[in-house]
Amino acid sequence: MDDQSRIVLGEAAVTAALEPPRRRFFSRRHKLQPPALPYCENCGAPMAGPFCAQCGQAAIDYRRSFRHIIVDVLDSFLNWDSKFFATIGWLIARPWHLTNQFLAGRRVRYVHPLRLYLLVSILFFFVVNYWAKSIHADPSKLSAEDRADIAADLNDPDIPPAVKARVRGALEAKGMTQPEAQTSPSPEAAVSPRPTAIVSPPTSLASPSPSGDFGPLVQFDKPPSDKFEKWLEQRAKEKMGEHGSKMALFIATLFSNLPYMMLCCIPLFAFVLKVLYVRKHIFYIDHLVYALHIHSFAYLAIMLIVLITIGLNRSIPGTFAGWIIAALWIAFATQIFLSIRRVYRQGWFFTVFKFFLGGFAYFIVLTVALAVTFFITIALP
Repeated sequence: MDDQSRIVLGEAAVTAALEPPRRRFFSRRHKLQPPALPYCENCGAPMAGPFCAQCGQAAIDYRRSFRHIIVDVLDSFLNWDSKFFATIGWLIARPWHLTNQFLAGRRVRYVHPLRLYLLVSILFFFVVNYWAKSIHADPSKLSAEDRADIAADLNDPDIPPAVKARVRGALEAKGMTQPEAQTSPSPEAAVSPRPTAIVSPPTSLASPSPSGDFGPLVQFDKPPSDKFEKWLEQRAKEKMGEHGSKMALFIATLFSNLPYMMLCCIPLFAFVLKVLYVRKHIFYIDHLVYALHIHSFAYLAIMLIVLITIGLNRSIPGTFAGWIIAALWIAFATQIFLSIRRVYRQGWFFTVFKFFLGGFAYFIVLTVALAVTFFITIALP
């Protein structure tokens, strides 16, 4: 390269350096970018590279663009080590500790909040879906007293004859003949000349149909008034069946959509916290970190409480077991209350007020989200 070319390139480089940078939409100014971290936020050692030489934590600030956050989350999610069990222990005992440690910069010791939420929520909703698929009643497993009570309700003149005929037809399809239903009748059933063809609980008459789904549960008798109601009724018939015969499949589909609903509700919960603590000037992502931790704690605690409840009911049923279960639920609510106080560090009065106000607001959010999920489940093919 000759001297003249070098002079031209040098002048172009100087011009580019002196020229002010062009403003782009949705871009921050250079002075608003967070400076490089001179010291490790975890152990305080001087940083000489992208990772700390003492503890190995990356020299990054989590208040960055979502593109960098997603890359970090994927890298953290694919790594598995013993810190997961330590994180679970702190999540059960002191869920606020994880949030405070993460916001203070000591993040290498624990599982990333989003990774933790995904793991716990997958386990939680797997258990919920398994439970939803196992609640179908079997008419052949009803007790003699239940059979007698249902027979009495079937003899009720207020029940339409078409419903009675459909129920008895389902009984015959199940192979439950009248002599089989009379194996051990109650004294009342032996005295009264009531029919003994029983297939479903007396409260709803909605036992499984011959195909294994729910029986006459949904009726579409009222004619729709406009096009939207006609479309909604048609979709409901296709999803649930003419008389609710496909209700079991619809409920299973609805439960399978709950994980997506809750994942969308977490940012809304963080927004509720942002509104409640707007005067503290906390970053939205800080609220989002706490929302991920507290939802992970809720899923894990509910699973543990349900398992303990099942064990207590099988081992020591009675009043004592009921008191223990009530104490567990009180401890569950207390942990959430203490986490709000320990993370946001406000007085008892404001913490109690915002605990109930935020809980009511989030209950409304969950109700609306559940209604939207129900509508989407019906609308989607």
